[in-house]
Amino acid sequence: MKKFLVSLKKPQGMLALALVLCIVGSFFASLFNTSFYSVKVNKITFQADHGTLTGLLYMPKGAGADDPRPLIITTHGYLNSKEMQDAPAVEMSRRGYIVLALDMYDHGDSHWADKIEVGKQFSTFWIYSQFDAAKYMYNQNYVKKDDKGNAYIAVSGHSMGGFSTLVAMYLDEMNSLKAGHRMIYSGISVGADFSYASAIAKQDQLQAAYGSRTVGMIAAHYDEFFFNKADDEKTAADKTINGTVTYKDFAARTSGKAFLGLSASDPAGEQGKFYTVNSGAVSVQNQDVRASQEGKRVIYTPSQTHPWNHFSRTATDDLINFYHTAFAGVTSANQKNVDLAAGNQIWQLKELFNLVALIGFFMLFVPLITLLLKVPGLSRAKVDVPESVSEPKTSIQKTVYWVSIVISALIPAYFFPALMNKDMQGMSTLKIFADAFIIVAAIIIITYWGIYSKKSTFTKASDRTHAKESAIKATIFAVILGASAIIFRILIVKSAKVLTLSKYFNEPVTNQVAYWAIMSGIIAAMVTICFYYVSKRPSGTSFKSYGISFNIPSILSSLAIAAIVVAAGYALLWLTQAIFTTDYRIWTLAVKTFTAQHLVTALRYFPVFFIYYFINSIAINANTRFSGMKGAKGYIVAIIMNVGGLVLWLIYQYGSDLIRHVGAYPADALNGIVLIALVPCLAIAAVYSKKIFNKTGNIWLAAFLNTILFTMITVANTVMFWNLI
Repeated sequence: MKKFLVSLKKPQGMLALALVLCIVGSFFASLFNTSFYSVKVNKITFQADHGTLTGLLYMPKGAGADDPRPLIITTHGYLNSKEMQDAPAVEMSRRGYIVLALDMYDHGDSHWADKIEVGKQFSTFWIYSQFDAAKYMYNQNYVKKDDKGNAYIAVSGHSMGGFSTLVAMYLDEMNSLKAGHRMIYSGISVGADFSYASAIAKQDQLQAAYGSRTVGMIAAHYDEFFFNKADDEKTAADKTINGTVTYKDFAARTSGKAFLGLSASDPAGEQGKFYTVNSGAVSVQNQDVRASQEGKRVIYTPSQTHPWNHFSRTATDDLINFYHTAFAGVTSANQKNVDLAAGNQIWQLKELFNLVALIGFFMLFVPLITLLLKVPGLSRAKVDVPESVSEPKTSIQKTVYWVSIVISALIPAYFFPALMNKDMQGMSTLKIFADAFIIVAAIIIITYWGIYSKKSTFTKASDRTHAKESAIKATIFAVILGASAIIFRILIVKSAKVLTLSKYFNEPVTNQVAYWAIMSGIIAAMVTICFYYVSKRPSGTSFKSYGISFNIPSILSSLAIAAIVVAAGYALLWLTQAIFTTDYRIWTLAVKTFTAQHLVTALRYFPVFFIYYFINSIAINANTRFSGMKGAKGYIVAIIMNVGGLVLWLIYQYGSDLIRHVGAYPADALNGIVLIALVPCLAIAAVYSKKIFNKTGNIWLAAFLNTILFTMITVANTVMFWNLI
């Protein structure tokens, strides 16, 4: 054991351990993903009516043309990808069903074919993805059909995928009136109500179209977006809440009751109970074209949040029970484990080993960088580590130090909603903040040059020369501070035109995060400059202590190393995914392979995120690199600087929702979910910044690494509207 621990101190040992974790994690993730090789998992790509769709096809042994099976198409929500459907894909394929985990259009590896106008991007992917996939799967010989040509296909999806599910059954019914057969047999939405689907048809007609199908909904009590009260159901207190991060009970709502065949005056529906419902007649242009049919309906209401649906034993249990009822009597005679208890689940082990591989992935970079620093040419990235900034010694200095840490952590978090939403009212305080720094910069310049101009105060020529030098240095820093504040203010005033959705910046949420990042970076720059002037400079800290060197060979070598190690990390991902059909992930944090379009998009965002990570690297190393911050303490403070305030924001948001049944920021549903993946990324970036600086003596390499790596992770793991015009 001692030899093993010693070996980990060497880069070769740490690199070997990282590789082992990636490979072993991927192997065991694959083992559970394939239900111990009883299911074959392949990535498939096919041309559909509106573009190219991609998915993971889970094919149980024995299933095929000679033994067709019921098939389940399960898909993700807005911003996510097919791998987010691990739980239902693993559990239902384990029970002998064929499963297609689908990337909706413009998510993952799927692409919408036609051009899309900015502003109309949300009327594309969720409407057609599920139905287009069902049409393709209907024509596969391994899908079971009855003697009339009706297929046993179930559709299911989370959030936007849930809307796609609700609409797909409606579109299928309209198609069946002409074709004479149904392609979709059943469906269940997860984290989605009728609010978006009603843009295609009113709820009563959607329900009518479902007819004799078995249809369900998973409507979590703490879903951040949907299952809200209708206007006529809201109390006076409800009407004061501006947002949707509130407690829900869809089975008690008018819409939920209608879905279960109950009237508005009936008591709340019973969660998990299947109701036999008369669907009502299907009408086209006010003419009935199909009589009412009886079908089963069910609502499940787990006590969880919207993204928790993905990662929930309870929600997976509900899905298993739903499919058991929906497909009762129509499964294949050769289908094994059909009646396996709903509580018998193994998908969590797949996720656990995905996490092991993810940890290995993030462990790769520092030892790989350490080895590359020994390569001729690339070794120029390493320079002499500068002296540390002065350590706070007096009580006043320590107070100033910890105030700077708290400000660095809290300001980006406090203004997170305002910056993410570009809320001018919320950012009004930041304009005052910028104005204050502009005034401070002006005062610094006036003060120092005022002192220098008073010739009578100097008894020696050397004193006057020293005063001039001080004035020049103070002016340089004041100009940088003032310029930063002016740029910051302009970015607020012109926010409506900065990082808006366009053909160039074609990822909506990445635009939001990038705007927050660049503004947070400038805030950090202003705070760092100010505290340097107030605290560090008087105690003898020089500018060089911040590690900002403009040595061109060092910068270029740093960029080359960062590019090489990220390329190596993704090459390993591609290799393990090709062998094991798994990637590196935990819940919403995922490192995914990407397409050429993702790479082009990432290149566009690199400069924006570099501003944040460059300033972030300076701030972290300026505040955690002295004797009092040695060891783990320095890394903890670095992480707190990056995510401490954001973690508090999440606790405040969801703690309020749990205790008061209203989120602290009820209008910020999506922003809180985005933070769940952003927080670990920023925490890891803080560790890289400190660790790599200690090895290289400059802030460039860590800034380049964090920019390339985390921008690529962000861009590849969200919606990308490649065809915007």
